[in-house]
Amino acid sequence: MPINITMPALSPTMEEGNLSKWLVKEGDKVKSGDVLAEIETDKATMEVESVDEGTVARLVVAAGTEGVKVNAVIAILAADGEDVSAAASSGGGASPAPKAEAAPAPKAEAAPAQKASEPAPAAAAPAPASSGGARPFSSPLARRLAKEAGLDLSAVSGSGPHGRVVKADIEKAVASGGAKPAPAAAAQAAAAPAIAKGPADDTVLKLFPEGSYELLPHDGMRKTIASRLTESSQTVPSYFVSMDCELDALMKLRAEINKSSPMKKTDKGEVPAFKLSVNDFIIKAMALALRDVPMANASWTSTARVLHKHADVGVAVSIPDGLITPIVRKAETKTLSSISNEVKDLARRARDKKLKPEEYQGGTTSVSNLGMFGVSNFTSIVNLPQASIVSIGAGVEKPIVKNGEIKVGTVMTATFAFDHRVIDGALGAELASAFKRYIENPMAMLV
Repeated sequence: MPINITMPALSPTMEEGNLSKWLVKEGDKVKSGDVLAEIETDKATMEVESVDEGTVARLVVAAGTEGVKVNAVIAILAADGEDVSAAASSGGGASPAPKAEAAPAPKAEAAPAQKASEPAPAAAAPAPASSGGARPFSSPLARRLAKEAGLDLSAVSGSGPHGRVVKADIEKAVASGGAKPAPAAAAQAAAAPAIAKGPADDTVLKLFPEGSYELLPHDGMRKTIASRLTESSQTVPSYFVSMDCELDALMKLRAEINKSSPMKKTDKGEVPAFKLSVNDFIIKAMALALRDVPMANASWTSTARVLHKHADVGVAVSIPDGLITPIVRKAETKTLSSISNEVKDLARRARDKKLKPEEYQGGTTSVSNLGMFGVSNFTSIVNLPQASIVSIGAGVEKPIVKNGEIKVGTVMTATFAFDHRVIDGALGAELASAFKRYIENPMAMLV
């Protein structure tokens, strides 16, 4: 009997994903554990492995398809000894609905049902009438360009792998006038804009002259950031506490530790085994402060506070047109060198969108550092389900009064945001004070 391969739920909150790339083709034999495809979620790209053995009878969803619903059929395997063509034509028992979810093709008049601000090519790539209902094999960019130009994709010859229509083919067709218009292209363009917009969007756009702007459609990450931060700002009764921390002792200790780092051999020659940053000390200080003030290491639910046994510290990492907070688990138990190397690895894989969901979901607090940009102080939004976040400003030289004498010292402002449902004012101040003690007495982080 044919075996359905469905879009997996790669995290507890995942509802849909983008089928980025197929790593197999129709006719390939696969066994359990073979990687079939790459799936993009809002903040990561993950591989999908086969759990069955068989022959790839049909790839139901094309590479590059966006918004594929969880549990929608994306491919069909023919079991060992089964006729491949029969398995492909049978659909593996899949109903038409899952396939429609995997590669949605709403008509122009159905545009209001689209998610607000979702790119039209991602949600609507109607099959041309001349193609007999089969969707042309094309890249997402090619589909968008063809739609904008009003071209029928089925009339464009593809020069990409396996005849795939790519950007260059669309540009060539437009330049030569060799591609026929898509059926009712003008009517579709009039009925549905390139990006589905709601009433609020129209109100905003009316304020700017036509042609004075261009629209950058929201990708999955931007939508997730917007929804989560909106949820937090509307749900969490936040308050803020700031502390000025002297950094001179920390900077001196950091320099001494880095100087004593052993060397290790790599492809690029010998390099230090670690190189601590100020942010590594900040992560460790926050973790130890939560250990010392355990009631602040908590999350809110409607029936109880969740008291965490370890300090799992999220570290805000800027990635192209987005933000993600990979988590250093049990940070209070780890050495500074271990934290340093782990953060570098997490940040690198975050930028490559190779993090696993469990590496950036959850956490008990977060650190956001904009000091490298010269920002003196700022506030952050609490990242649910966490109840705290610390915002780190730049270390700057300031006059400091000690024992009646004015001296110059390096001072950093740390601003804490707390969820008042979990952390009351005195408790938040206690946590901030504990953090300050570790920053100003960094040797305590080594014992």
